[in-house]
Amino acid sequence: MTSLQDFQKEIGVKFNDMSLLERAFIHRSYLNEHPKLGLEHNERIEFLGDAVLELVVTDFLYRNYPNPEGDLTNWRSALVKTESLAAVALELELSRFFKLSRGEAKGNARSHGLISANSVEALIGAIYLDQGYEAASKFITTYIISRLEHILEVGSWVDPKSKFQEMAQDKYGLTPNYRVLSEEGPDHDKVFTVGVFVGDRLCGKGQGSSKQAAQQVAASLALKDITNQKS
Repeated sequence: MTSLQDFQKEIGVKFNDMSLLERAFIHRSYLNEHPKLGLEHNERIEFLGDAVLELVVTDFLYRNYPNPEGDLTNWRSALVKTESLAAVALELELSRFFKLSRGEAKGNARSHGLISANSVEALIGAIYLDQGYEAASKFITTYIISRLEHILEVGSWVDPKSKFQEMAQDKYGLTPNYRVLSEEGPDHDKVFTVGVFVGDRLCGKGQGSSKQAAQQVAASLALKDITNQKS
């Protein structure tokens, strides 16, 4: 297994205080099973990293794009959302270093995605505390801001619900509404199926681990359908 010493070489950061790097990967649940570890869990350092990440991304967008605030806000959201940060964690294989309770280690994909995203923010916080703003900014630019070109190219920054509402109102003169079609699974691991309707017409159906996630999938599918009708 790769050590944290080797990981520093991978990301090009040499920590002065290795305990900061270790702490970035300690989940709260792990301390319940290892109360004498002698280190904090990563929530406070993640809180700091989240703020540093937002500032660096905001500063980059402001300095490099003359677009209106709404565009910049949407692009920033696309860069720092849970799914994007979880993808960074996957690229860096951060799960190698996670310290989780046995129960949390067996959690569902949604839980692991959130833990992964939080670990990226905690890592940014650790770099900031140990190396300062410039080092944290370099890491963020290399692994997160570098994804902006692809996000803009594929249009993944566009909120599908807002876009579908705009197109449905233009085409049909009606506002879409979302209905839960089914719920399956236990409370801690539910799967929701949601349909988006324009009037009585079902335009898209999506599944997700929350109603909101299922709505986004349904809207994305409906958006594809209405776009195909136009072309």
